[in-house]
Amino acid sequence: MLHPHTEVRWINKEIGCGIVATRDIPKGTITWAFDPLDRLFTPHQVEDISGVCRETLYKYSYRNRDGNYVFCWDNTRFMNHSFKPNCITTAYGFELAVRDIAEGEELTNDYGSLNILEPFHACDEGTERKVVYPDDLARHYECWDRQLESAFKSVHRVEQPLRELLSDKQWETACHIAEKRSPMDSILNCLHRG
Repeated sequence: MLHPHTEVRWINKEIGCGIVATRDIPKGTITWAFDPLDRLFTPHQVEDISGVCRETLYKYSYRNRDGNYVFCWDNTRFMNHSFKPNCITTAYGFELAVRDIAEGEELTNDYGSLNILEPFHACDEGTERKVVYPDDLARHYECWDRQLESAFKSVHRVEQPLRELLSDKQWETACHIAEKRSPMDSILNCLHRG
């Protein structure tokens, strides 16, 4: 489930629609969490889906570490890619804001962390990277880990509207990381190695 203080808005002709914050979202906020309404599709199940439904699934889902396709039921599917994302997925089934997100700002993540199958050229953001590759997670995890470690420091100090979607164990782990009582699992643990 996507953070409740967001909405879908038109961004521009090149990008289309995206997710925009309707109020300030501080660094360390859980911006998305896997919930019971999200659907998992195995690769076998995807093969049994035909035509436009399969294309839609490929377009609006990501692959988890097991190689299953995660199809989010809500507006999460409109979250766009950025080489300078303000949200990054964790190894714990949720995403964190890795910097403060201002009201009216688009929420983004780096599709390179989502086990994509095919490379694609993304909008030029003035970064060295211009193409998202299937092996980006293995190549860039250290940078994303540093951003996540910094964001985790605030996780227990900011409002968490999605807290109820986390199990007690997930929340306890997040707080232990914030308090430096446990190390953070690397985002590399999200890599599908199939």
